[in-house]
Amino acid sequence: MKFNRREFLQTGAAAAAAGAVLPHAAQAADEIVVSQIHDQSGIFDIYGNPMVETFNMAVDEINAAGGLLGKKLKSINYDPQSKMELYGQYAQQSALKDRVSVVHGGITSASREVIRPVLRRYNTLYFYNTLYEGGVCDRNTFCTGTTPAQTVEKLVPYVTKNFGKKVYILAADYNYGQITAKWVTKFVRDNGGEVVETEFFPLDVTNFGPTIQKIQAAKPDAIVSALVGGAHLSFYRQWHAGGMKNEIPIASTTFGGGNEHIVLTEEEGNGIIYACGYFMELDTPDSKAYVARFAKKYGEKHSYLTELPTATYEGMMLWAKAVENAGTTDRMKVIEALEDNLSIDGPSGKVSVDPKTHHVVRTALIAECHNKGFRLLESHENQFPSDTAAFCDLEKNPNDNTHYEIKI
Repeated sequence: MKFNRREFLQTGAAAAAAGAVLPHAAQAADEIVVSQIHDQSGIFDIYGNPMVETFNMAVDEINAAGGLLGKKLKSINYDPQSKMELYGQYAQQSALKDRVSVVHGGITSASREVIRPVLRRYNTLYFYNTLYEGGVCDRNTFCTGTTPAQTVEKLVPYVTKNFGKKVYILAADYNYGQITAKWVTKFVRDNGGEVVETEFFPLDVTNFGPTIQKIQAAKPDAIVSALVGGAHLSFYRQWHAGGMKNEIPIASTTFGGGNEHIVLTEEEGNGIIYACGYFMELDTPDSKAYVARFAKKYGEKHSYLTELPTATYEGMMLWAKAVENAGTTDRMKVIEALEDNLSIDGPSGKVSVDPKTHHVVRTALIAECHNKGFRLLESHENQFPSDTAAFCDLEKNPNDNTHYEIKI
């Protein structure tokens, strides 16, 4: 099912008039309704579309195995079109009209912070399955993507060891980019390096000519990029066109998450280093089986699978296992099941819920872009979200409802 803005406004007005208590009209006795809010259009669709695909695959696989608690899952898919007002509207629709058991959604931190308070207010369980800057502390929310303590902490030493200690940082100008840039700075200094410059760019910026000139003048040993979205692809193209590709190497906390390596030519992308929680080249039985199932469902020319779609798939499977363990879709009982040392063996390896932070312990990988794919360089298992754990303890403070901006 897919809803547009007009349909929401028609039903949302009725929902607002009725308040939070509505009949569960969207849900039959023999089904469990879930929803996703992922961008299928707009500037973040390069991230959202693969997430939609793996969410739907997870739903189909759960149903093919008999469903949950003897009931089939019914999935409602919302496309927020990368518009902040629609994230909130569809979160409210999911909670009030659809009365879903869980919502998976959001890509940027800004979209998450629109969705999260709505679902908390209306007691609807929320999964955020995207790598981000860390710091969310909310018992109603589970974050399955990596945080800087899991990936950036491994990427920066790789950069300073292999390329040199003078680093130039490029980042998107919103929460993720700003805070990730601080983490990169910390880890560069911890490894005896120096940040020669940090620049931030709005998500719609496409002209990087002046920045390339500044980088040439600064002569860093490496660039660390936390650029985000389709517009920022222009940097990699202009960097290659300017003849800089073989002069100064690039490492990234985001490159590949939205199939950037597929969109760029091989010459533009080859050699860029990326750290995240999953690459489809991971040579394990669970990973290979997952990729094969995805290819069977979506065809051989399917989306490339990195962390975002895979964390979405794993997020759905964590929720499903918690429902089975709890024996109910009751929100608090499912939360308690998730907090009870819950883990799955997913495509990325073992994924375990940390009950104190509601983040996950998972593998971090470093890889090099090669011919529109990636060559794995390093694997670091059981990476703990220590950045968020420094501030968040939901066992001691279950009513905490904060997005901490981690001070570095």
